[in-house]
Amino acid sequence: MMEFTNITEPGRDWSTAVDAAARSKPQFFKRNGDDFFLADFRFMEELLNVCSYTADYMEEEDGSVTLALHEIDLVENGKDEAEARSKLASSILEYAEDFYADFTYWGSAPNRKSHIPYVFKALFILDAQKIGESIRCQAGKP
Repeated sequence: MMEFTNITEPGRDWSTAVDAAARSKPQFFKRNGDDFFLADFRFMEELLNVCSYTADYMEEEDGSVTLALHEIDLVENGKDEAEARSKLASSILEYAEDFYADFTYWGSAPNRKSHIPYVFKALFILDAQKIGESIRCQAGKP
């Protein structure tokens, strides 16, 4: 069963709570009706592994390739799949950074809430090349 600790309980000894989150399991806290979650990066990376980036692959008449991301409304075109993938990965990372910079606005927008896990996945990876390698491409509509 999930146990919530009053956020004031750790008091000045936050290092114990942080150590428990890093070495044992994520920690849950309550404060004035708000619930908080404390976990280390490795845990969050594992949690976000279920989120994958998928894109429709479309070969254009001029031979270039367009990739249209499903999870976030981003589309990029390149001379080949590698260039389109690289551009799309950079766009994902830039979008994630912009989203997070104004998280109060974008995180509460009804049409953007579904982007949150994909934004955090990009922020945890923080490497456009690795993001690009993780994009799964599938045949798109011409």
